[in-house]
Amino acid sequence: MGKSFKVACVQNCAERDMAPSIAAITPLIRGAAAAGAELIVLPEMATMIEPRNDLVLEKAVPEAADPGLAAFRDLARETGAWILVGSLLLREPGESRVVNRSFLLNGQGEIVARYDKLHLFDIDLESGESYRESATVRPGDRAVLAPTPWGLLGMSVCYDVRFAYLYRALAQAGASFLGIPAAFTHTTGKAHWHVLVRARAIETGAYVFAANQTGTHAEGRRTFGHSLIVDPWGEVLADGGTDVGFITAEVDPARVAKARAMIPALKHDRRFPAPEPAVLERAIAGE
Repeated sequence: MGKSFKVACVQNCAERDMAPSIAAITPLIRGAAAAGAELIVLPEMATMIEPRNDLVLEKAVPEAADPGLAAFRDLARETGAWILVGSLLLREPGESRVVNRSFLLNGQGEIVARYDKLHLFDIDLESGESYRESATVRPGDRAVLAPTPWGLLGMSVCYDVRFAYLYRALAQAGASFLGIPAAFTHTTGKAHWHVLVRARAIETGAYVFAANQTGTHAEGRRTFGHSLIVDPWGEVLADGGTDVGFITAEVDPARVAKARAMIPALKHDRRFPAPEPAVLERAIAGE
């Protein structure tokens, strides 16, 4: 197991344009580094929350030209901290849709890992809120496990949190830490955020670093805040509330092994045949 370290989750309120968002998040990153954070986690869509699909496609640029990625690489070099860039919306050559891509940067500003969001947020709520991420975003096609000085980090983004099998696979492959950067809506966050994030920690015996957007964005879109750092037993070590800022916590990788030794559920998988819907339907019908 790696040595103990301090992690920070930055909580910002991204605007619809990159420049002001980058300007606002930069002092938060510097502040987290000054507070001793060696790993700094940013939210999903850290530099742009644009509610109009046509403008998302217009504003997104290729990875090599993205000003947010360039700024975060510079900040990693400046501070010496590792930075998990929650995600950026990026153009890919020849693609009609963007990718929602997370990056892990080391203390020299080098890109250690990339992860494209697997599960896309296509939902309709009773409140009338409706989101179709798939209209503008191309989904990823692989899980990513990234090396850090402290152990392996399983990467994910926001809506992925509802798909427990992803985190089980990451943990069984060796992840001690799970990144869940998000721009969770206020409506779904109020109902499910804390429960889902804690559940992923408990199920896997891993630390979870869940940086979330907060506040009211362009055209009234609201995000929930409450960035969380959760330990392998499911205890919330830090909660960001609803204000812009950052939270920190001490991380002891040895606690991962301790939690998994007490409840070794990751080793207790059983194979079983899938249920047969037709049989169930006949039983319900009384046949």
